[in-house]
Amino acid sequence: MKKDYYEVLGVGRSATKDEIKKAYRKLAVQFHPDKNPDNKDAEEHFKEVNEAYEALSNDDKRRRYDQFGHAGVGSSAASGSGGQYGGASDFSDIFSAVNDMFGGGRSRAGGGAPFGFEEFFGGGGGARKGRASAGIQGTDLKIRLKLTLEEIAKGVDKTLKIKKQVACKECNGSGSKSGATESCKTCNGTGEVRQAQKTMFGQFVNIAACPTCGGEGRIIKDRCTSCYGEGIKLGEVTVKVTVPAGVQDGNYLTLRGQGNTGPRGGAAGDLIVVLEEIPHDLFSRNGDDVVYTLAVSFPDLVLGTKVDVPTLDGAVKLTIPPSTQPETMLRIPGYGIGHLRGSSRGDQYVKVNVYVPKDLSHQDKELLKELKKSQGISPDAHNDPHAKSFFEKARDIFS
Repeated sequence: MKKDYYEVLGVGRSATKDEIKKAYRKLAVQFHPDKNPDNKDAEEHFKEVNEAYEALSNDDKRRRYDQFGHAGVGSSAASGSGGQYGGASDFSDIFSAVNDMFGGGRSRAGGGAPFGFEEFFGGGGGARKGRASAGIQGTDLKIRLKLTLEEIAKGVDKTLKIKKQVACKECNGSGSKSGATESCKTCNGTGEVRQAQKTMFGQFVNIAACPTCGGEGRIIKDRCTSCYGEGIKLGEVTVKVTVPAGVQDGNYLTLRGQGNTGPRGGAAGDLIVVLEEIPHDLFSRNGDDVVYTLAVSFPDLVLGTKVDVPTLDGAVKLTIPPSTQPETMLRIPGYGIGHLRGSSRGDQYVKVNVYVPKDLSHQDKELLKELKKSQGISPDAHNDPHAKSFFEKARDIFS
């Protein structure tokens, strides 16, 4: 299981950007592989630090992470900018960290050789080139799905119509009228440009997205007039969602590749379906159990009876034993919510309350007055062994 990004950086959830950046720099220096050769634990820590920083230093990713956890930032947080140690999104922070670590950024080989950032990113240039040719990935899409308690109890398949960015039909998502593109001359199709910076400590190479092609490595000459060269347009699609039994309000499902399509042939993002439980008119939920409150007349509580009670599967017959006390919980096994990780279901509990009528006929009042005279109706009736019990008196009156 992935660690919490805030815990990885050692900051609180309310940490400012500066606090996150400061924590990242410190940990990047501490766990960098060049400072910890042949230390696999340090290498793993370094990866975690970069992954956490990429997510929390970006406002949009941080918002999605706070709301959905690791699923909210998708696979991009793990893969970073490519290569073995991909993850950091702010190159100036990396320069600062490496300067601190090497006392000026000299390479391990010594001498005047420049410190190559391909080494820092474990071959990041090659990864960037592959990414450039694959296009820009589309953004994730979040929707809410309301579910009834009946649907949650057994699970349900839903067919949804959603609006999202889809590939332009006019240009098949290429952004070009003819579908043709040419290699960017500024970056020679790599999608990145390198800028050498000489300092008193040596030479550094900064790798950035090509400003001409936006990091894609290709240039469109004859832009599609339908999508203005983006390769995507707003459209409506049908999506099937399978919701398992036992989900909770606020749970979410991640449908990989069902989000917004990426520009000019880029892969689609994810569709995040947040589940919302609709409050039920009859039942309350307690985990995988449901509770129903049943009002029962005083004579039925005393004498016992059989009644029809509603369940999530329809009405069932429930036996109320004689002398049932108010607030008693009667159990109907297997009529609750399906377990999320199993085939069985929870139970339904029926909370028995006594029904107190507001309007009584004269005859009903006389019967109650007669019953009230019985010593058995008093909680202290058991102190008189010769007196008829309350229930015996009740049976005599109501029978």
